[in-house]
Amino acid sequence: MSAEEDPTLAPAPPEPEQRVLRFAYVAGVTPGKWIRRWEERMPDVPLRSFMSDGGTQLSVLSDGAADLSFVRLPVDREGLNVIPLYEEQPVVVAPKGHEISVFEEVALEDLAEETFLDADELGGPETAMQVVASGAGLLILPMSVARHFNVKDTVARRLTGAPGTQIALAWPSDATDEVIEEFIGIVRGRTAQSSRQPSAKVEKPKKEPKPDRRGTGGAKKPKVAQRYAPNPDKGRGKGSRKKGKR
Repeated sequence: MSAEEDPTLAPAPPEPEQRVLRFAYVAGVTPGKWIRRWEERMPDVPLRSFMSDGGTQLSVLSDGAADLSFVRLPVDREGLNVIPLYEEQPVVVAPKGHEISVFEEVALEDLAEETFLDADELGGPETAMQVVASGAGLLILPMSVARHFNVKDTVARRLTGAPGTQIALAWPSDATDEVIEEFIGIVRGRTAQSSRQPSAKVEKPKKEPKPDRRGTGGAKKPKVAQRYAPNPDKGRGKGSRKKGKR
């Protein structure tokens, strides 16, 4: 018997693939709080994250490796939606024992005679910090990046007078859906009850009415206050009742 004659012999349709949301982030971004909120609100959609370096912060979107990417501005915004999130504090990284070690904060103008290194030319911030440790020069980085790599034999101090960097969330402008919108809302601090969150628009099942625990018997009759005529003899001794006239 063929599948046309007996539908039960036809192969079952393939099950749809489970949606997985993937995002990348550059060094210095700490996505832990967003991951925790996602797992609380969207437990049915797995979240995958991985770190990208400055050179791949956008390519992970174009090659499909990630749905969203936390990037460090500036970036080419063509074909992307980009939401700036926060500005980073710059620091100057110097070899251990450098004179800036005695200060908590350093002004850029006071370092005019110093040699500065370029992290991109040296292959990234971690490699550049290792070069700094050798005494070849100083390096300006976001504080979060310097703390992330924490290379031995280097010190970092707050730097004033230098432009700060900014972290933003980027994703392809033609790839927005409710799952991505949910993640964007979490990153922007929207609560689970926000009307702008897709998950808040899902109609929740109505609760069943609570059973009547008063029993199935007939309704109780309302209590009626009963009045009694006062006992004229109450509280009087024998023979105390006055005799009326006959």
